[in-house]
Amino acid sequence: MHFPLTDEFFYYLCTSISISVTNRMKHRIFEFKGKKINYRDEGNGEQTLVLLHGYMNSLDVWQYFILEYMNAFRVIAVDLIGHGESEIVEDISTMELQAEMIKSLLDKLEIKHCVMCGHSMGGMITLAFAEMYPEMLKGYCLMDSQALADSEKGKQNRLRTVELINDDRIRFIVDFIPNLFALDNRIRYVADIENLKAIALNTKKEGIVAAQKGMIYRKDRCDVLKRSNCPVLFVTGKKDIRIDLETLLAQACLPSDSEVMILDCGHMAFIEEELKVKMRLRDFTNYCFAI
Repeated sequence: MHFPLTDEFFYYLCTSISISVTNRMKHRIFEFKGKKINYRDEGNGEQTLVLLHGYMNSLDVWQYFILEYMNAFRVIAVDLIGHGESEIVEDISTMELQAEMIKSLLDKLEIKHCVMCGHSMGGMITLAFAEMYPEMLKGYCLMDSQALADSEKGKQNRLRTVELINDDRIRFIVDFIPNLFALDNRIRYVADIENLKAIALNTKKEGIVAAQKGMIYRKDRCDVLKRSNCPVLFVTGKKDIRIDLETLLAQACLPSDSEVMILDCGHMAFIEEELKVKMRLRDFTNYCFAI
């Protein structure tokens, strides 16, 4: 049997070794609206930390955070709808649909309260969860994320992105992933960049498009920050070209209890400044459960 040496086949061949087989060992499945959702549930701590990955990532990006935290916390990580091993539920993966899925999982696991940390799109989902189920949150972290809806220009850019994905998904992924990192970090984190490309290439086109459309239709949730009755941690990079620092600082003033961690990195703070983020998120989780 002969396989065509397409760009996609060659890229899979080159990058698949960067995805650790051990990451698949303890994954579990539950059903949401008749579709399979993949997750990890590690640790036996009384305090629960929920980790939500970003666009075209999977729960595997949290591997080292899970290993760090599982002796102190119960750590839940989820493949968001249409990502990783989770199936697509609807044509548009709205932030509300994703939040409903997270709530369904936490109910299944009999978790009443948690701290939630969402990276990028995961932060948008965290805000939807905070609006829909505020009583479940002891606190939450928006990592490289913010509360504003897209401007009209931003929505048009996302629609063009959908066209790019439909035309050439591989080229979009190869070009998109490195730009998430600060320019001066792209050589240093080349292995991480290749791993993220491999994860993205394992994400079905329909899942990528559904998530992009979901972000187009998300609403402004600055009022959620303003009404927040729990602590909020903002983590951002000074070199993040996707989030305006002044806009983020203005949002950080809205909750009654908030703090901002500004790092010398791009849009991937949990990779580019892994140790600092690990330490701060651990302390923040302990603080949220202590008050």
